[in-house]
Amino acid sequence: MKFNIVKSDFSKNVITLITGTAIAQAIPIAISPILTRIYSPEDFGVLALYLSITSIISILATGRYELAITLPVKDEDAIQILWLSCILTIIVSIFTLLIILFFNENISRLLQNNSIGDWLYFVPITIFFSGIYQSFNYWHNRQKKYTVLSKSRVIQTLNTSAVNLGVGVVKNGGVGGLVFGNLIGQFLSSLYMVYVFFKRDINKIEIKKEQIKALAKRYINFPKYDVIASFFNISANQVINIFFNVFFGAITSGYYFLTQKIFTLPITLIAGAIQDVFKMEIIGVHLKKGDTRGLYLKTFKRLVLLSLLPTFLIYFFSIDVFTFVFGEKWKPAGEFVQIMTPVFFLRFVSFPLSYMLYVVEKQTYNTIAQLLLFLAILFSFFIGKDYNAKTMVQILTIVFCVFYTGYIVMSYRFTSRGIINNIK
Repeated sequence: MKFNIVKSDFSKNVITLITGTAIAQAIPIAISPILTRIYSPEDFGVLALYLSITSIISILATGRYELAITLPVKDEDAIQILWLSCILTIIVSIFTLLIILFFNENISRLLQNNSIGDWLYFVPITIFFSGIYQSFNYWHNRQKKYTVLSKSRVIQTLNTSAVNLGVGVVKNGGVGGLVFGNLIGQFLSSLYMVYVFFKRDINKIEIKKEQIKALAKRYINFPKYDVIASFFNISANQVINIFFNVFFGAITSGYYFLTQKIFTLPITLIAGAIQDVFKMEIIGVHLKKGDTRGLYLKTFKRLVLLSLLPTFLIYFFSIDVFTFVFGEKWKPAGEFVQIMTPVFFLRFVSFPLSYMLYVVEKQTYNTIAQLLLFLAILFSFFIGKDYNAKTMVQILTIVFCVFYTGYIVMSYRFTSRGIINNIK
């Protein structure tokens, strides 16, 4: 089987994104051994709680309309969807600020973590920058400006890491350096995205209210179904950090947070880049002739081959590597990683391919799947909270393996060698 890596536009675009993302990820990887010695597992546990809250609320920020930016044939339609996404982000950020101003103490008490109270005031700011970044990310993706996407990731991680390290050294740890690093990284990467847009697409900035209303109605399935689906998807993952805080303490939550951070690296680096290119390629094939199965299977094979060696290395060496690289106190995180190795493999493969559901606008199926995952996570903690943390991780591993396997099968179901609309 030949992939023609150098010759195909698909592979060239993937390599462009991987290169930028590799540089972006190399920075936090390089300083992680330092950060894990400056900051405690408890600091990372509070950060995990903060990011869980912002991630869940951020789903509402854009109404998921940013996903529709790549779909219209005309740029003039896509730009109005971009403005719609930004307007919704502003509204949700303001509403979140009002809730936190009035109910800060109640939220802290509910989460059983007094340390989070002061940082809740920064949640609306994080949500705002997250929504702006995602909106312009999809616009630049539509324009196939993959270099811009790569640079934005470098800007984000470079500044996040610099603040994490700088504040951590000056203050000798404390969750503040982690939270501020995340916030400043988001701000500067969002600013860069917006700057490039106004520099290159200044002639497209007109806001047309009637057109926005029409397009909001045309793509109503995104807020109608995908907000719910994504809410359950993000919540299913982020609620784990919340429940680990509540039932097992911030230290255990910190272990799990580092575990997920390590899992995210190769998914963001390779699978994420493949998904960015797969989105535009599969949409092009779908619009022209509807023959999507061939591209889907080729991408599936690439993902499997790319993930085999990392999966093997993770299973056999994760505990020793974590102990050596991050310090003895992080050994439990290495044990979590080893347990969840099958999850890494299946998530890596399913992540890019899941966009097939958006191409054929089958958000209803996605909503049902994410709801089932969310309920399964809740049930897992219901039966596992009285056991130790390692047993809880084993239960979660089984749940995620079943889910990602089902996702691969479901997304394949909506491919076709003929007219895609014939699929019921």
